[in-house]
Amino acid sequence: MLILMNPDHSKDDLEGVLEKVRALKLKPHVIPGATSVAVGITGNSGALDPREFTMLPGVRDAVPVTKSYKLSGRDFKHGDTIVKVGGYEIGGNGFIAIAGPCAVESEEQTIRIAKAVKAAGAHMLRGGAFKPRTSPYAFQGLGLEGIKILAKAKKETGLPIVTEVLDQRTLDQVAEYADLLQVGARNMQNFALLKDLGRLKKPVMLKRGLSATLDEWLMSAEYLLSEGNGQIVLCERGVRTFSDHARNTLDLTVVPAVKELSHLPIIVDPSHATGVRSRVAPMARAAAACGAHGIMVEVHDDPKRALCDGAQALSPEDFSSLMTDVNKITTALGRGPAATRAKK
Repeated sequence: MLILMNPDHSKDDLEGVLEKVRALKLKPHVIPGATSVAVGITGNSGALDPREFTMLPGVRDAVPVTKSYKLSGRDFKHGDTIVKVGGYEIGGNGFIAIAGPCAVESEEQTIRIAKAVKAAGAHMLRGGAFKPRTSPYAFQGLGLEGIKILAKAKKETGLPIVTEVLDQRTLDQVAEYADLLQVGARNMQNFALLKDLGRLKKPVMLKRGLSATLDEWLMSAEYLLSEGNGQIVLCERGVRTFSDHARNTLDLTVVPAVKELSHLPIIVDPSHATGVRSRVAPMARAAAACGAHGIMVEVHDDPKRALCDGAQALSPEDFSSLMTDVNKITTALGRGPAATRAKK
């Protein structure tokens, strides 16, 4: 429910509404507006009676919110969320490029690729240290050693780190070093992990589940928001369909849909969506054209020897060419060159 206050309401009026919500053992969320204030309510399992609030001093109206997701929708927030990561902003009119290897393989490899993607125009470095793999016999990542290698690459290049948090057991280790914590597709509905990440209050990138609907995806974001973490980036990485010409079906129609329904920024991962190197750049360009706030691309300078997903990794040269194209697209759309520095 959304409680709309009169423009001339007093502080005591607002406090009375907050006290009423808390008395019902629910959680109030004060939403400042251009002319007045609203109070969003979460925590109720069923419908609330509007008369509980319209009788209170200073209240103009009480509007039921029918969507199951509230904090991630636009009813409870005016404007768009801007997520600040290591000096950059994700959201608004900017465009961010995150690039790097699928997996951290060695210190030399990671730093070498980090320098290459930075020179090509990347704003953040991705790299997996804890790797969830379909096969238990596949390379599972270097773990804590890999996280520390990413930290060394950050020191060398200044690029903020984006890496996946696999479980609650390793959350603190990853959070100590990462600038943007990635929740992978398989963990999108790991609600216990999402709650812990919400309480951590570090920026989180939430990937769409393998077969998740938009509502299910936004409900997962709701778990993070309900624990107090407002710094969330959504990431479309393709969903499973009947198609067999690519690893997954990249759903670019979800980008404008998210922007209509939610205030959260959304980026696109064309590498995991397509699984084929030749299709990554076309889908990355399409992501920029359809209004995504950024892309995350896998880059490797020796993909044939990559320990993970070499078939979808771009070379540094191909990534550089892609960044030239992306900048042309975002400029043509009036968004300016890729990336926006966060205001201090």
